Amino acid sequence: MKPQIIAGLAVTALYTLSGCTQNTPYHTQQPQKAVSQHVSFAQKKSLTARRSTSQRQRQIAPQRRVAARRYVAPRRAHAARKAYAPRRAYTPRRRVAPQRPQYRPPIRQHRASNGMPRLSAQEIRHIGDQIFANESGSDINKLVHWNVGENFASMGIGHFTWYPAGRRARFGNTFPGMLTYLESRGVRLPQWLQQAKYSGAPWSSRAQLMREKNSPQVQELQRMLYETRYLQAEYIMQRAQRAMPKLVKASPPHLRPLVANNLNAVANSRSGWYPLIDYVNFKGEGINRHGGYRGQNWGLLQVLEEMRPSQPGPQALNEFAAAAMRVLDRRVRNSPPARNERRWLRGWSNRISTYREVI
Repeated sequence: MKPQIIAGLAVTALYTLSGCTQNTPYHTQQPQKAVSQHVSFAQKKSLTARRSTSQRQRQIAPQRRVAARRYVAPRRAHAARKAYAPRRAYTPRRRVAPQRPQYRPPIRQHRASNGMPRLSAQEIRHIGDQIFANESGSDINKLVHWNVGENFASMGIGHFTWYPAGRRARFGNTFPGMLTYLESRGVRLPQWLQQAKYSGAPWSSRAQLMREKNSPQVQELQRMLYETRYLQAEYIMQRAQRAMPKLVKASPPHLRPLVANNLNAVANSRSGWYPLIDYVNFKGEGINRHGGYRGQNWGLLQVLEEMRPSQPGPQALNEFAAAAMRVLDRRVRNSPPARNERRWLRGWSNRISTYREVI
């Protein structure tokens, strides 16, 4: 054998005995340790712990896979069904013509109209002038007045009642409320009138007012009431509107259909708002049944109860005027003879007759 071959075989045998290979440098390879048959207690303990952990993982893994299939599989199945589901053919929708709702007749209820119709400024002025003519004959000197036989003063175009201090207001004390309305509309009252609004009329009798008729205080009050006459007409109209919903409720149950029908008939007539507004200012709403003579009042409610059933138009206006006169005649009969209220019937009749006219 050649010496080179013998040297190569020797080197190979040397690498094999030392556990190295020819491709790995000798200085980087580590000699193999001899495997000992003896295992210490610590090594056994660590091997046991590793085996128990792997066994638990093998037991838990199937449960996790089942739980994952339980929640994931349905979603996947739904997605698969949706992906492979056949598409339905497109069918255009039929256009159906809208059907008209079936006509149903309205349910008839016994309710009054919701207030008076909306009036223009010109109509309010006309009503104010007519009320001024009814109460005072359009005389500015009668805007501060005291009627014979009465224990209160009469103020403004509507002759609002104003009682002196400490006197029982049997027919209502309406003038202070009207002054409050004027203040809300920007009217500046004299200082003495602002105090008298709460304390009462500064005159204790008709004779005292007549003596002070030409005083600066009374002249100032008359001038202020004349300049605000159309605001007073608005106040009268609003008072009538507030009374409308209360009339039917205040009447007895068996008369409510009649009251509602008559009120709507007059309100829906041409110029029907004038008699309603004027009579409320003239004799009140009549809701308090114990405010009249012998338990019988004479307000608007009593007139509507006295009316016969009417239809909107001239028939309703004529029937309203006739019922108003019957109610006022009953008041005169029930009044104390000492008051001699019969002397007022002629003037009342002239005023009521204007309700039949179309304004």
